[in-house]
Amino acid sequence: MTHRTTRPRRTAALAALVLVLTAGALAPAQAAGPRRQEETPAATEYTNPVTAGFSDTYADPAVIRGKDGWWYLYATSDPLVEGGEFGLMHVSRSRDLVDWEYVDTIFDEDTRPGWATATSFFWAPDIRYVDGQYVLYYTVTDTVLNAGDDSAIGAATAPTPTGPWTPTEEPVVPPRPDGGGFLWTFDPSMLATDDGTRYLYYGSYYGGLWVSELDETGLRAVGEATQVAVNDKFEGAYVLERDGWYYLMASSANCCAGPSTGYSVFAGRSQSPLGPFVDHEGVSLLDTRPGGTQVLVQNGNRWIGAGHHAVVTDLSGQDWILYHAIDREDPWLAEPGGVNRRPTLMDRLDWVDGWPVTRGGAGPSEGPQPGPVSGSLLGLTVTDPAEGNVLRGSYRADTDPQSGGHALLRGRVWTPEAAPQEVHVELDLRTRQPDPFVLRLGRGSNQVEVSVDPGRRELHVEYGHGRLQEEVTAAIPPGYDLSVWTALQVHLVEGEVRARLSESRLGDVVAEVALDLRPGVLRSAPLEMVGRGAHVDNLSVNAAHEPVTTPVAEPQAGDVLLEEEFTDADLAGWEWVRQDAGARVEGGALVWPVGAGDLVGPGGTGGVLLHEPPEGDWIVETRMTLDLGDTEVRNYQQGGLIVHADDDTFLRLGHVAIWNTRQVEFGKEVRQDGFLSWGGHTSGPPADTTWLRIHHTTNDAGEHLYRSALSTDGETWRWGATWTLPAGTDARVGLYTGGGASPATEAVFDYVRFLSVT
Repeated sequence: MTHRTTRPRRTAALAALVLVLTAGALAPAQAAGPRRQEETPAATEYTNPVTAGFSDTYADPAVIRGKDGWWYLYATSDPLVEGGEFGLMHVSRSRDLVDWEYVDTIFDEDTRPGWATATSFFWAPDIRYVDGQYVLYYTVTDTVLNAGDDSAIGAATAPTPTGPWTPTEEPVVPPRPDGGGFLWTFDPSMLATDDGTRYLYYGSYYGGLWVSELDETGLRAVGEATQVAVNDKFEGAYVLERDGWYYLMASSANCCAGPSTGYSVFAGRSQSPLGPFVDHEGVSLLDTRPGGTQVLVQNGNRWIGAGHHAVVTDLSGQDWILYHAIDREDPWLAEPGGVNRRPTLMDRLDWVDGWPVTRGGAGPSEGPQPGPVSGSLLGLTVTDPAEGNVLRGSYRADTDPQSGGHALLRGRVWTPEAAPQEVHVELDLRTRQPDPFVLRLGRGSNQVEVSVDPGRRELHVEYGHGRLQEEVTAAIPPGYDLSVWTALQVHLVEGEVRARLSESRLGDVVAEVALDLRPGVLRSAPLEMVGRGAHVDNLSVNAAHEPVTTPVAEPQAGDVLLEEEFTDADLAGWEWVRQDAGARVEGGALVWPVGAGDLVGPGGTGGVLLHEPPEGDWIVETRMTLDLGDTEVRNYQQGGLIVHADDDTFLRLGHVAIWNTRQVEFGKEVRQDGFLSWGGHTSGPPADTTWLRIHHTTNDAGEHLYRSALSTDGETWRWGATWTLPAGTDARVGLYTGGGASPATEAVFDYVRFLSVT
């Protein structure tokens, strides 16, 4: 809870011994030895995948900035390299989020949890800092607790981000029986909230996504679990808090279908960590026609199947999404066979109209990109205090087993140079004293002051203007221990200052306040810190990032190039592949009974009605009414648009029944490397009457790019994944139905239009 008042400025009765920051800063010694950062750090350029330097595959990434100043990246237990062996999860580290070096596996055969079977895999780690130690949550695919595949969520604790790891003696979330089997208890993700509660999200397609409250240790689920997303749609949940909203982001579709993997990330938001989570159109993720705002989706370049992500913030306040993806031309590890090659990629995560989108909606990047800010603008140094004091005055440089070196403040410090007017400040803080730790920015009556007050248990922000001063305060939860390292992030831009205390810097909140600023409040001045007995580490001061708030342009339809309104029973210009005798032109529409045939797999049996497309760029659109019922299982009745080269090379965009859900799927079948592969991108939600579009263009290599879209009103479009077909492919475009003849239903197509692209 916060409150805001206006009253005369108060003064802090704190000891004030002057400590001037020279070229050094309050930053730790590192295991790799001293390393000086540049005087004015620039964003490091990078090219995806960021894990290429040490691995061929690094899937299901989880990331954290350790209290030692390094970033650490964790991954699932696939082999790292071609011909390698399955590991027991992996960890690597980086100074800048760009250049990563491999460290080790999490477990070995002597340290793996005893309640896991000898053949269990360990998937999808999630890393957090909890009450002074690191906690790694992970999926155990099979336990000794039951017969059968009884997945569960485990945890391991460590004093450092690289171990040694001690697994819990029992699961955090035990296996969940469901009739004769077990629900999929996969993909953990933890969130700490500002009332002191910690939650764990988990689940997958079989059973949906759930959240459980954790006990005070963060190592055991307590109470009744709450379902937050429908089954057969999402996995890989990741939740963060922003601007009073909790955002549930999760991956959808098959992660691992080689060259036809259509994995992608969607989001819903709620003002409660328990949901309900809804998308930008207000559609719930619990709906059987599930919602989801697109966060990350393949765009037709090298990368497909982009998903299972984590989010981290750089030292300018810019968010970044780390995720795995598949190179469509090199999708497999040759040895061991059958393992998808899924390296870790990283891209900028923007917030547009209150929603997270990757690169403004552009999707995965290919080629050089400006990278994260990882240094400090004011010439701050990473050095070993034993080599020479980096501060002058009354302070003590300590060595700490978790942080290397840090500063113990005894009075007041400031930077020798002015901080930027729009600035992002981060530091790690701990204190056992009742006195406040105070950070000041600006000067004179326009000074902004952020204080962490252990005595009052408050995070407080105030600023003065003339003789008046405004302030806002948030309570620090009663059980939270300020004597362990806690991150303080202060983001000050024209119009607002926001301060957050966080355990892990991963969208989790111990306390947060935001205060609007009057015009002209910002003035360039040194950053100043005051705090008797406060321990400070990992201090960085940088210009605040410039947010991207405008989405990339979506394809826009122009004039009608060719139109079929189904008034001619002869269907002139169209050609059947396996004509369906029940299909007929009736009442100005094509009425087509959904049959049992299906194109997927060798020897396709489904009927297809095709037309030659126009030359160049175009959009094809249809309006289809298809009653697939509500929630009954009708696998996999469907109908929609198709791009068909042959029965083993096609794309199809349709409204489909997937168990009890109804979704729009944009799938691809292709024969590559001797395998026939099918997979898809799922979007939605469909309606009984759904408009479908496919946008066609070509790239510089002459490849054909096809992007999907759907609408439930014919005006507002949800654009989705892009699939490619090789240059020179002679594909026709048309309609299809299939997937199951019972119960009887018919697809009604009102028209097919080819439109120009503006």
